Amino acid sequence: MRVVSLVPSLTEAVAVTLPGVLVGATEWCTHPAGLDVARIGGTKNPDVPAIVALRPDLVLANEEENRAPDLAALRAAGIEVLVTEVRELPQAIRELDRALRACGASARPRWLDEAETAWLRLPPLQGRLRAVVPIWRRPWMVLGRATFAGDLLARLGVDNVYADHAERYPRVPLDELRGTRPDLVVLPDEPYRFTPDDGPEAFEAPAVLVSGRHLTWYGPSLGEAAGVLATALGR
Repeated sequence: MRVVSLVPSLTEAVAVTLPGVLVGATEWCTHPAGLDVARIGGTKNPDVPAIVALRPDLVLANEEENRAPDLAALRAAGIEVLVTEVRELPQAIRELDRALRACGASARPRWLDEAETAWLRLPPLQGRLRAVVPIWRRPWMVLGRATFAGDLLARLGVDNVYADHAERYPRVPLDELRGTRPDLVVLPDEPYRFTPDDGPEAFEAPAVLVSGRHLTWYGPSLGEAAGVLATALGR
């Protein structure tokens, strides 16, 4: 089996579960460390001819992270493309299982079972918090409706202020963000790399810096994400 992954989460999942199956991945596929495969561009601008030249049996993609024209071009070249859709934790578990089996796994890997258990066994919550979750600045963009990260936060007792917005990643003026008077502001380090000196100063509410990999990736990091995020958020 020869697999090319266009999604960092899926790259890590396949590499950990089925060593040797991956032959290509994007430049953004940073885990596991030291992954030695052909690099075929970014998630939004993959090098389609380079992927075709790798002769993959399967390309893994995601409906949000990858562009439909690129996936159509791969299919037109005769390559099978599996596209995942992940907007909540149970869906992530199912889609990971589906993708890994398509890559040759005979059963769900142990790490996936452990990740599911870690989220099911979260301790009882003491109250709920309202949060704004920026993902970009210049312009400011935030998590909106039906996002995987928003679902994880809700499971930790942190409700996204913009969870009912018409858009999934709306642009919102900074004054409006401040005007929502959230209990906290959650700042991940990807896709925009918020840091102690770049982001928190824009808000009066307490700001919490979190790992984007733990908040937005659905893969082996899910196993530790529940504990890491709960600690960071004071839950």
